[in-house]
Amino acid sequence: MRSRQKRTRRSWKSNSTILQLCDRRSIVIHRSLACGKKDKTLALFSSKPKRSEESAVVPAHIGIIMDGNGRWAKKRGLPRQAGHVTGARVFRTIAKHCEKRGIKVATFYTFSTENWKRPQEEIDAIMNLLRDYLRESLADFKKENIRTRFIGDRSVLAPDIQQLMREAEEATADKTGMILNIAINYGGRAELATAMRHIAAKVQAGALAPAAIDEACIEQHLYTAGQPEVDLILRPSGEYRLSNFLIWQCAYAEYVFDEILWPEFTTKDLDKALAVYAGRHRRFGGV
Repeated sequence: MRSRQKRTRRSWKSNSTILQLCDRRSIVIHRSLACGKKDKTLALFSSKPKRSEESAVVPAHIGIIMDGNGRWAKKRGLPRQAGHVTGARVFRTIAKHCEKRGIKVATFYTFSTENWKRPQEEIDAIMNLLRDYLRESLADFKKENIRTRFIGDRSVLAPDIQQLMREAEEATADKTGMILNIAINYGGRAELATAMRHIAAKVQAGALAPAAIDEACIEQHLYTAGQPEVDLILRPSGEYRLSNFLIWQCAYAEYVFDEILWPEFTTKDLDKALAVYAGRHRRFGGV
């Protein structure tokens, strides 16, 4: 009888300790929110991976919104263009690390359809940086087993930039490793509108029956046709929105938001985001 009572007390104490720990953790979270404090990495519906083997779980397709270049430069008293130059170097490092981690497709949001609203001086600087990148940096990627693709409406870009983009795609077309999507003059809504126009043209020509238009048909007319859906969206800089990025492809994506500005982003920060992703339980509408 006494032995049973001791076991009961021990069990109660153990459960009580667990409850207290959970309670303290909840209090810390609520205090942080009440004080307006934010963790370095804030992930929606996130949890830390519970098992070390989960670190081997990586997304097939990751979308990265490179944000915070201008703010990074402003904090240092530099022109916004300096932030874009540093951000471009970070992009090359992170793209290579994505391939190293076994990610099959990485899509980087480089210049959106809305970015044309920025000052012309900044737009010119970004386009010149793109020229330099296409001439010099992509030569670096030729050494890697990375296939480069550009998504977005390139028709409005300067002819020399369009030519450099074609050359970059052709030079890496035979690569069998990671697909690197660089989104330039890209917008999710514009992508869907373009896909709808192509589908409508086929229907009008009698090549496609309206009844045959389903989700698979729409996906075949997107810039990312043939690629896996987005598993993880990563956005640094403390902003918590999608900004018209891959809005069809990330229907079931996980989201990780980081406070770090893009020019400060490192491979360790990417590894942390992948660890958060590995700890998610993805149900896709199931149980």
